Amino acid sequence: MRMQMSTPVQKSNLNEQDDVIDLGQILMSLRAGWKSIAISFLVAVSLGFIYVLFVATPIYTAKSVVVLDTRKPQVIDLEGMIGGLTGDSSELNTEVEVLRSRGLAKKAVAELELINDPEFNGALVPPSIIGRIRGVLSAGEQTEPSADEIEANVVSALLEHVSVRNVPSSYVFEISVQSESAEKAARIADKIAELYTLSQIETKFASMEQATAWLANRVGELKTELEVAEEKVKTFNAQTTLISSEALAAMEIQLKDLRERVEQSGAQVTSAQARVDALKAAQTPQEKRLAASDTLLDQIAEEDSAAFNSRYSQVLARAELDLARASDQKTALERSLENMTAQIARQGDDMITLQQLTREAEASRTLYEYFLSRLKETSAQQGIQQADSRLLSAAVVPTSPTAPRKSLVLAMCGILGLMAGIGIVLLREAMHNGYRTARQLEEEAGVVVMGQIPLIPAKNRPDILRYLLDKPTSAVMESIRNLRTSVLLSNVDKPPQVILMTSSIPEEGKTTNALALALNFVGVGKSVLLVEGDIRRNVLAEYFPGESKPKGLVSLLSGQASLEDVITRDEELGFSRIMGESSNINAADLFMSEAFQNFVAQMRELFDYVIIDAPPVLVVPDARIIAQSTDAVLFTVRWNQTSRGQVQEAVQMFETVNRRISGLVLSQIDNEEMKRYGYAGKHGSYGVYGAKYYTE
Repeated sequence: MRMQMSTPVQKSNLNEQDDVIDLGQILMSLRAGWKSIAISFLVAVSLGFIYVLFVATPIYTAKSVVVLDTRKPQVIDLEGMIGGLTGDSSELNTEVEVLRSRGLAKKAVAELELINDPEFNGALVPPSIIGRIRGVLSAGEQTEPSADEIEANVVSALLEHVSVRNVPSSYVFEISVQSESAEKAARIADKIAELYTLSQIETKFASMEQATAWLANRVGELKTELEVAEEKVKTFNAQTTLISSEALAAMEIQLKDLRERVEQSGAQVTSAQARVDALKAAQTPQEKRLAASDTLLDQIAEEDSAAFNSRYSQVLARAELDLARASDQKTALERSLENMTAQIARQGDDMITLQQLTREAEASRTLYEYFLSRLKETSAQQGIQQADSRLLSAAVVPTSPTAPRKSLVLAMCGILGLMAGIGIVLLREAMHNGYRTARQLEEEAGVVVMGQIPLIPAKNRPDILRYLLDKPTSAVMESIRNLRTSVLLSNVDKPPQVILMTSSIPEEGKTTNALALALNFVGVGKSVLLVEGDIRRNVLAEYFPGESKPKGLVSLLSGQASLEDVITRDEELGFSRIMGESSNINAADLFMSEAFQNFVAQMRELFDYVIIDAPPVLVVPDARIIAQSTDAVLFTVRWNQTSRGQVQEAVQMFETVNRRISGLVLSQIDNEEMKRYGYAGKHGSYGVYGAKYYTE
């Protein structure tokens, strides 16, 4: 027998191939699963139709347009109090937030009485079944919401229905409102625009009132300060003797002259003192004459000494009198200088004080007059404020709903349906655990695939048998001939005579393969015996309805019947068969008996080929026991159904009894589905190309 086992290198290559994503194979898998994808697409689109037509509530959208007027002239320019907006980006963003503010929404709720509208007040909507269940479960925890909470919830609901946007590169704002009612949507949009404009006027009016009150208070304070300052000026003038600045300048000139006179009188005192000192210092007549410088004294100097001395005394007395007079004059001038200096200093200080008081009074007057004029301007501005925005276009009542968008919903449902279908197909492929090609089966099981049998187009077992008889040149029978050839050539020196047909689990087609193989051996003129080894189920009898044999294999082995009693030969089929029969005898013990060994030996003498249809390997141990008496073991694997784990476990179970599987048979291959998966002509059965060779 020839066996093919996978080597470590082959397993490594398999692991590397598993890590590679084959996009072509993915596309083939999607093509093969097109029905699932189509069904998923149709279901999703149908659900979308049901949703948009019967479930979804139509939503209408109304738009009100407001423009920000940044060039509006003011009647009276009061900077910082009534000036309009400049329109820069930060202010535009601020106005958008103002339009979406809770304060503005709260006013709209109050004026439109939306608190009584079930669309915005969820408390007015009867609870759903789920809501009722939650209410029952949390009956002890829930409390009735207060009026403020209800109002806050309504405001939040309104804000969810309102959207505001600034039209790019403009001062235009679009206020969009969505509602179940077209008229309600338009009414809310217009109301929000109206309240926004009024809020600007109210804000300015409130600011103007506040500014007027503050200015009035400030003007009163400044008036009091002005009166106090002017009173100080008057009091100071009344308490001091002031001269003009011109007179003060003249006094300073006089002070200068007085200083010069004081200097002159000082010089005179010095000169008089020197003369007195010189007169007192003279001792001789000659010295006295020089000191006195008196003509009369010079005339009498020679004549009379007494007269000379008398005259000298008179000159000295006169000199001392001049000294005293000069000293007195100097003292008087110095006193006058001191008085005038003090007077000028006092007058200067008074003048400075007066000027300061006067300036303070003037400053108070100027400030008072400024604020008084602003107060008059503000008072005049009251009542003529204008909003910084105006309604550009009122909302138009929409005639058709904007949501749900039927085409978009259907398109999305279709896309989701396609994605779900593709996901299902790919998930199914990822979870797929069967074999689609002989190469996959050989590489993973380590056993050569001897045959690939297409799916027989018949619904029940009698029809299957009739198809095999009536279609000797069909693709199925040709694939059985290939199987027959592979079996006979698997050991050229000693071709197998007793062949075991088995599988891992039931319903994999092993019995059909056994029947077809028996027919093929008959076709080459060989005598064939088909033995039903699956005595627990007796499936072979279902291929021959109406025929019954009271005795079978169990009776033969137990000695209760002869070979002639249990063998049935059908001339149309051309081969003999021994059917199974129901019995309480354990099948495994029966096949391990010496009687069964003798039976197999006897059949070798009577028939060219003996085919035994054994039970599945994973269900009962019968097949492994029977295999010890056979020449070849053919293991049937159902295409795309039998899992890898089942095949590997079955192969391992045969190895545990030192009996290897001779070959695998990939059965019930769906050629059309193989083509959809892209295996035909590449890896799988080539029967799809046999239209010119087969007769179906």
